[in-house]
Amino acid sequence: MLSKVAERVYWSTRYLERIESTARLITIYNQLLFDLPKTVNLSWYNLIRINILEDIFSKRYSVMEERNVLAFMIGDSDNPSSIVTSLTALRENIRTTREVIPSDAWEMTNELNIYLQEHMRSGVNRRSRHQFLEHLIHSCQQIIGLYYCNMSRDVAWRFVELGMYLERADMTSRNLDAGLAAALEISDDDQMVNSRQIIWGNVLRSLNAMESYRRTLRSSVSEADAMDFLLHNAEFPRAIAFCVAQLTDAADALPHSADVVKQLRTIQQQPLLASEEDSLGDPQRDQLNQLQIQLAQTHNVIADSWFPALA
Repeated sequence: MLSKVAERVYWSTRYLERIESTARLITIYNQLLFDLPKTVNLSWYNLIRINILEDIFSKRYSVMEERNVLAFMIGDSDNPSSIVTSLTALRENIRTTREVIPSDAWEMTNELNIYLQEHMRSGVNRRSRHQFLEHLIHSCQQIIGLYYCNMSRDVAWRFVELGMYLERADMTSRNLDAGLAAALEISDDDQMVNSRQIIWGNVLRSLNAMESYRRTLRSSVSEADAMDFLLHNAEFPRAIAFCVAQLTDAADALPHSADVVKQLRTIQQQPLLASEEDSLGDPQRDQLNQLQIQLAQTHNVIADSWFPALA
């Protein structure tokens, strides 16, 4: 396979995961608007900090309010991580790899693009936001479902897995960061224990993890257990440990993979977080940031190993 084709296949699933996971990230805060006590003043600007977009945001908006944050995260083409920017890049990568990926993926991506252009305001308005985000999530799942059901498990598929699981691990870490950031805004006057349980329940639900969490732990939701599950569970597809294991297997099946596998083994061998009840906060957020740096370094190693002409 040509390196340029491999790279575009890799990026197609990265952008699919980025669109879906950004919608899931917004869903957490959207649902907390209705679930948390009115005394909790939830900062939507946390979503900007989590994605390290403060400088770009400040050039476009002077007020750190809900509507500006959502406009920036969903439809701002100057934001390299916005949903509209990711979808534009997704279309281009699928358009140029139609001989490798399922042909229906191109048609469904165009349908998603039309929907986004026609309903972008719905993501900003509270009344229609939930339906808008759910449509984005389900559309991305349908497209990736085409990959799963119709692609041979060959070299192209390994690059599908590399892109998908690397982006998913990164975005799960950002969902966890969003939960920690929201929990840090809860004071004793806000019915702390119950409010934090609400926050982490929403984090689990946003990742479709609630049923697996309950079946695995057989207990009510707690901060430490939710963090531990989404970090270390080896069987849940959005847990970071699962994603890194799948990345390692995909890389190991490709030639010239020694450096990539070595990088991934380093992540696997490090304890992701020491999470104890009532002690989650800034130290854990710092560790999540370090994990995101390691995942970014993994991308660099992947590019050096397989995409040298375009890196």
